[in-house]
Amino acid sequence: MYWNSLNAFLRGRYGRKVYKLALSSGCSCPNRDGTLGSRGCIFCDGAGAFAEAGDIPQQIESAKTRVAAKAGPHPLYIAYFQSFTNTYAPPERLRALYTAAMAPPEVVILSVATRPDCLPEPVVSLLAELNRSKPVWVELGLQTIHPQSAAYIRRGYGLPIFDDAVERLKTAGLGVVVHQILGLPGETEDMMAATARYIGASGADGVKFHLLHVLRGTDLADDWAAGKFSCMDPDAYIAALEACLRVIPREMVVHRLTGDGAKRDLLAPLWSGDKKRVLNAIRAAFLRDDLEQGSGL
Repeated sequence: MYWNSLNAFLRGRYGRKVYKLALSSGCSCPNRDGTLGSRGCIFCDGAGAFAEAGDIPQQIESAKTRVAAKAGPHPLYIAYFQSFTNTYAPPERLRALYTAAMAPPEVVILSVATRPDCLPEPVVSLLAELNRSKPVWVELGLQTIHPQSAAYIRRGYGLPIFDDAVERLKTAGLGVVVHQILGLPGETEDMMAATARYIGASGADGVKFHLLHVLRGTDLADDWAAGKFSCMDPDAYIAALEACLRVIPREMVVHRLTGDGAKRDLLAPLWSGDKKRVLNAIRAAFLRDDLEQGSGL
Protein backbone atom coordinates (compact mmCIF):
# COMPACT_ATOMS: atom_id res chain seq x y z
CA MET A 1 0.00 0.00 0.00
CA TYR A 2 1.38 3.40 -0.93
CA TRP A 3 0.24 6.94 -1.61
CA ASN A 4 2.50 9.97 -1.43
CA SER A 5 0.76 11.94 1.31
CA LEU A 6 1.48 15.59 2.02
CA ASN A 7 2.23 14.75 5.63
CA ALA A 8 4.91 12.24 4.61
CA PHE A 9 6.35 14.68 2.06
CA LEU A 10 6.62 17.51 4.62
CA ARG A 11 8.06 15.25 7.31
CA GLY A 12 10.67 14.13 4.82
CA ARG A 13 11.61 17.73 4.05
CA TYR A 14 11.29 19.36 7.48
CA GLY A 15 11.59 16.42 9.85
CA ARG A 16 8.19 17.07 11.47
CA LYS A 17 4.57 17.86 10.81
CA VAL A 18 3.81 21.25 9.27
CA TYR A 19 0.49 22.98 9.98
CA LYS A 20 -1.60 25.20 7.73
CA LEU A 21 -2.61 28.70 8.74
CA ALA A 22 -5.72 29.72 6.77
CA LEU A 23 -5.51 33.41 5.87
CA SER A 24 -7.77 35.85 4.04
CA SER A 25 -6.39 38.08 1.30
CA GLY A 26 -9.64 39.98 0.95
CA CYS A 27 -9.54 39.33 -2.80
CA SER A 28 -12.77 38.87 -4.72
CA CYS A 29 -13.26 36.54 -7.70
CA PRO A 30 -14.04 37.31 -11.36
CA ASN A 31 -16.84 34.77 -11.07
CA ARG A 32 -18.46 36.95 -8.39
CA ASP A 33 -17.63 40.58 -9.11
CA GLY A 34 -19.37 40.66 -12.49
CA THR A 35 -16.33 40.13 -14.69
CA LEU A 36 -17.37 36.55 -15.55
CA GLY A 37 -20.42 36.18 -13.36
CA SER A 38 -22.02 37.25 -10.11
CA ARG A 39 -22.97 34.00 -8.37
CA GLY A 40 -19.63 32.20 -8.33
CA CYS A 41 -19.14 28.52 -9.05
CA ILE A 42 -22.28 26.49 -8.45
CA PHE A 43 -20.92 24.90 -5.27
CA CYS A 44 -19.56 28.11 -3.72
CA ASP A 45 -21.46 29.44 -0.70
CA GLY A 46 -19.74 32.82 -0.80
CA ALA A 47 -18.77 32.69 2.87
CA GLY A 48 -16.60 35.69 3.64
CA ALA A 49 -17.10 37.13 0.19
CA PHE A 50 -15.29 40.41 -0.36
CA ALA A 51 -14.17 40.54 3.27
CA GLU A 52 -11.28 42.82 4.01
CA ALA A 53 -8.01 41.01 4.45
CA GLY A 54 -7.35 42.62 7.80
CA ASP A 55 -3.98 42.64 9.48
CA ILE A 56 -1.96 39.64 8.30
CA PRO A 57 0.21 39.32 11.45
CA GLN A 58 -2.98 39.36 13.50
CA GLN A 59 -4.55 36.74 11.24
CA ILE A 60 -1.46 34.57 11.67
CA GLU A 61 -1.63 34.77 15.43
CA SER A 62 -5.33 33.90 15.41
CA ALA A 63 -4.71 30.96 13.09
CA LYS A 64 -1.89 29.71 15.30
CA THR A 65 -4.27 29.74 18.26
CA ARG A 66 -6.71 27.53 16.36
CA VAL A 67 -4.08 24.82 15.79
CA ALA A 68 -2.13 25.29 19.03
CA ALA A 69 -3.65 22.32 20.83
CA LYS A 70 -2.32 19.85 18.26
CA ALA A 71 0.75 21.73 17.05
CA GLY A 72 2.88 21.36 20.16
CA PRO A 73 6.07 23.32 20.86
CA HIS A 74 8.05 25.04 18.07
CA PRO A 75 5.73 24.17 15.18
CA LEU A 76 6.27 25.03 11.52
CA TYR A 77 3.55 26.47 9.29
CA ILE A 78 2.25 26.93 5.76
CA ALA A 79 0.71 30.38 5.24
CA TYR A 80 -2.32 29.47 3.12
CA PHE A 81 -4.42 32.06 1.30
CA GLN A 82 -7.44 29.84 0.75
CA SER A 83 -10.79 31.44 -0.08
CA PHE A 84 -11.65 32.96 -3.46
CA THR A 85 -9.02 34.14 -5.96
CA ASN A 86 -5.91 35.20 -4.10
CA THR A 87 -4.04 36.63 -7.09
CA TYR A 88 -6.97 38.83 -8.14
CA ALA A 89 -5.51 42.18 -7.09
CA PRO A 90 -2.75 44.60 -8.16
CA PRO A 91 0.75 43.14 -7.70
CA GLU A 92 1.76 45.82 -5.19
CA ARG A 93 -1.14 44.89 -2.93
CA LEU A 94 -0.36 41.19 -3.28
CA ARG A 95 3.30 41.81 -2.47
CA ALA A 96 2.34 43.39 0.85
CA LEU A 97 0.02 40.50 1.73
CA TYR A 98 2.42 37.74 0.73
CA THR A 99 5.53 39.21 2.31
CA ALA A 100 3.70 39.78 5.60
CA ALA A 101 2.53 36.17 5.58
CA MET A 102 6.03 34.85 4.85
CA ALA A 103 7.81 37.07 7.39
CA PRO A 104 7.63 34.85 10.51
CA PRO A 105 10.57 32.44 10.54
CA GLU A 106 8.27 29.58 11.55
CA VAL A 107 6.31 30.02 8.28
CA VAL A 108 8.22 27.80 5.87
CA ILE A 109 5.89 27.76 2.83
CA LEU A 110 3.50 30.20 1.16
CA SER A 111 0.49 28.61 -0.57
CA VAL A 112 -1.83 30.71 -2.74
CA ALA A 113 -5.15 29.41 -4.08
CA THR A 114 -6.32 31.02 -7.30
CA ARG A 115 -7.80 30.54 -10.77
CA PRO A 116 -5.67 29.72 -13.83
CA ASP A 117 -7.15 32.75 -15.62
CA CYS A 118 -6.00 35.13 -12.88
CA LEU A 119 -2.24 34.78 -13.24
CA PRO A 120 -0.92 37.73 -15.26
CA GLU A 121 2.82 37.82 -15.80
CA PRO A 122 3.52 40.52 -13.15
CA VAL A 123 1.89 38.29 -10.53
CA VAL A 124 3.78 35.19 -11.69
CA SER A 125 7.00 37.21 -11.55
CA LEU A 126 6.19 38.34 -8.00
CA LEU A 127 5.52 34.76 -6.89
CA ALA A 128 8.76 33.61 -8.54
CA GLU A 129 10.69 36.34 -6.73
CA LEU A 130 9.23 35.31 -3.36
CA ASN A 131 9.95 31.66 -4.16
CA ARG A 132 13.64 32.46 -3.99
CA SER A 133 13.36 33.06 -0.24
CA LYS A 134 10.82 30.38 0.73
CA PRO A 135 8.89 27.78 -1.30
CA VAL A 136 5.74 29.14 -2.95
CA TRP A 137 2.90 26.87 -4.04
CA VAL A 138 0.09 27.95 -6.36
CA GLU A 139 -3.18 26.01 -6.06
CA LEU A 140 -5.44 25.85 -9.12
CA GLY A 141 -9.11 24.87 -9.03
CA LEU A 142 -9.43 22.74 -12.15
CA GLN A 143 -12.08 20.36 -10.70
CA THR A 144 -12.68 18.47 -13.98
CA ILE A 145 -11.44 18.19 -17.57
CA HIS A 146 -14.91 17.44 -18.99
CA PRO A 147 -16.53 20.43 -20.77
CA GLN A 148 -20.10 19.57 -19.78
CA SER A 149 -19.16 19.38 -16.10
CA ALA A 150 -17.10 22.57 -16.30
CA ALA A 151 -20.06 24.40 -17.83
CA TYR A 152 -22.42 23.03 -15.18
CA ILE A 153 -20.27 24.23 -12.28
CA ARG A 154 -19.74 27.60 -14.05
CA ARG A 155 -15.98 27.31 -13.90
CA GLY A 156 -15.59 30.08 -16.43
CA TYR A 157 -12.42 29.09 -18.31
CA GLY A 158 -11.35 26.42 -20.78
CA LEU A 159 -8.79 23.67 -20.41
CA PRO A 160 -6.14 25.47 -22.53
CA ILE A 161 -6.11 28.27 -19.91
CA PHE A 162 -5.26 25.70 -17.25
CA ASP A 163 -2.54 24.13 -19.41
CA ASP A 164 -0.95 27.52 -20.06
CA ALA A 165 -1.04 28.47 -16.38
CA VAL A 166 0.67 25.28 -15.28
CA GLU A 167 3.37 25.69 -17.95
CA ARG A 168 4.06 29.31 -16.97
CA LEU A 169 4.12 28.55 -13.25
CA LYS A 170 6.47 25.62 -13.67
CA THR A 171 8.73 27.62 -15.98
CA ALA A 172 8.91 30.22 -13.20
CA GLY A 173 10.03 27.53 -10.74
CA LEU A 174 6.85 27.49 -8.65
CA GLY A 175 5.10 24.54 -7.07
CA VAL A 176 1.68 23.73 -8.53
CA VAL A 177 -1.18 21.94 -6.75
CA VAL A 178 -4.40 21.11 -8.64
CA HIS A 179 -7.86 20.60 -7.13
CA GLN A 180 -10.23 17.91 -8.44
CA ILE A 181 -13.84 17.29 -7.37
CA LEU A 182 -15.11 13.71 -7.33
CA GLY A 183 -18.84 13.11 -7.74
CA LEU A 184 -19.82 15.90 -10.12
CA PRO A 185 -23.29 15.19 -11.58
CA GLY A 186 -23.13 12.92 -14.62
CA GLU A 187 -19.48 11.93 -14.20
CA THR A 188 -18.62 8.23 -14.08
CA GLU A 189 -15.68 6.73 -12.25
CA ASP A 190 -13.84 6.46 -15.58
CA MET A 191 -14.42 10.17 -16.24
CA MET A 192 -13.04 11.09 -12.81
CA ALA A 193 -10.00 8.89 -13.41
CA ALA A 194 -9.48 10.61 -16.77
CA THR A 195 -9.33 13.99 -15.00
CA ALA A 196 -6.83 12.62 -12.49
CA ARG A 197 -4.70 11.16 -15.29
CA TYR A 198 -4.70 14.55 -17.02
CA ILE A 199 -3.63 16.30 -13.82
CA GLY A 200 -0.90 13.73 -13.34
CA ALA A 201 0.45 14.39 -16.84
CA SER A 202 0.11 18.18 -16.60
CA GLY A 203 3.41 18.81 -14.85
CA ALA A 204 1.77 19.74 -11.55
CA ASP A 205 3.50 18.71 -8.34
CA GLY A 206 0.47 17.89 -6.22
CA VAL A 207 -3.26 17.20 -6.22
CA LYS A 208 -6.16 17.75 -3.83
CA PHE A 209 -9.17 15.47 -4.12
CA HIS A 210 -12.52 16.79 -2.89
CA LEU A 211 -15.85 15.08 -2.47
CA LEU A 212 -18.70 17.05 -4.02
CA HIS A 213 -20.71 18.26 -1.06
CA VAL A 214 -23.81 20.42 -0.95
CA LEU A 215 -23.80 23.54 1.20
CA ARG A 216 -26.79 25.57 2.26
CA GLY A 217 -27.31 28.73 0.25
CA THR A 218 -25.63 27.53 -2.95
CA ASP A 219 -27.15 27.05 -6.39
CA LEU A 220 -25.98 23.44 -6.15
CA ALA A 221 -28.25 23.05 -3.12
CA ASP A 222 -31.23 24.06 -5.25
CA ASP A 223 -30.45 21.36 -7.82
CA TRP A 224 -29.94 18.77 -5.07
CA ALA A 225 -33.23 19.69 -3.39
CA ALA A 226 -34.97 19.37 -6.76
CA GLY A 227 -33.63 15.82 -7.11
CA LYS A 228 -31.47 16.62 -10.13
CA PHE A 229 -28.55 14.60 -8.75
CA SER A 230 -27.54 12.54 -5.76
CA CYS A 231 -24.28 12.57 -3.85
CA MET A 232 -21.83 9.70 -3.69
CA ASP A 233 -21.99 7.17 -0.90
CA PRO A 234 -18.76 6.33 0.96
CA ASP A 235 -18.03 3.16 -1.01
CA ALA A 236 -18.46 4.90 -4.36
CA TYR A 237 -16.27 7.80 -3.27
CA ILE A 238 -13.47 5.53 -2.07
CA ALA A 239 -13.62 3.46 -5.27
CA ALA A 240 -13.35 6.63 -7.37
CA LEU A 241 -10.53 7.95 -5.21
CA GLU A 242 -8.57 4.71 -5.63
CA ALA A 243 -9.13 4.82 -9.40
CA CYS A 244 -7.72 8.34 -9.48
CA LEU A 245 -4.70 7.57 -7.33
CA ARG A 246 -3.74 4.65 -9.54
CA VAL A 247 -3.36 6.91 -12.59
CA ILE A 248 -1.26 9.74 -11.15
CA PRO A 249 2.52 9.54 -10.94
CA ARG A 250 3.97 7.88 -7.89
CA GLU A 251 5.93 11.02 -7.01
CA MET A 252 2.94 13.40 -7.17
CA VAL A 253 2.11 14.66 -3.67
CA VAL A 254 -1.46 13.98 -2.54
CA HIS A 255 -2.39 17.04 -0.50
CA ARG A 256 -5.92 15.89 0.36
CA LEU A 257 -7.92 12.68 0.16
CA THR A 258 -11.27 14.32 0.79
CA GLY A 259 -12.77 17.71 1.51
CA ASP A 260 -15.69 18.77 3.66
CA GLY A 261 -17.75 21.90 4.17
CA ALA A 262 -18.71 23.68 7.36
CA LYS A 263 -20.95 21.28 9.28
CA ARG A 264 -23.48 23.99 10.07
CA ASP A 265 -24.13 24.45 6.33
CA LEU A 266 -23.68 20.86 5.11
CA LEU A 267 -26.81 19.43 3.49
CA ALA A 268 -25.35 16.37 1.78
CA PRO A 269 -23.78 13.90 1.98
CA LEU A 270 -24.07 13.96 5.75
CA TRP A 271 -21.59 11.12 6.15
CA SER A 272 -18.83 13.47 5.00
CA GLY A 273 -19.23 15.56 8.15
CA ASP A 274 -17.39 12.98 10.27
CA LYS A 275 -13.98 13.58 8.73
CA LYS A 276 -12.06 11.32 11.11
CA ARG A 277 -14.32 8.39 10.35
CA VAL A 278 -14.11 9.09 6.61
CA LEU A 279 -10.30 9.17 6.65
CA ASN A 280 -10.18 5.96 8.69
CA ALA A 281 -12.48 4.26 6.16
CA ILE A 282 -10.31 5.47 3.28
CA ARG A 283 -7.13 4.16 4.87
CA ALA A 284 -8.78 0.82 5.70
CA ALA A 285 -9.89 0.46 2.08
CA PHE A 286 -6.40 1.33 0.81
CA LEU A 287 -4.97 -1.41 3.02
CA ARG A 288 -7.65 -3.92 1.99
CA ASP A 289 -7.15 -3.19 -1.71
CA ASP A 290 -3.36 -2.81 -1.50
CA LEU A 291 -3.69 0.61 -3.14
CA GLU A 292 -0.55 1.67 -4.99
CA GLN A 293 -0.37 5.20 -6.34
CA GLY A 294 0.67 5.13 -9.99
CA SER A 295 0.10 1.41 -10.46
CA GLY A 296 -2.26 2.03 -13.38
CA LEU A 297 0.15 4.08 -15.48
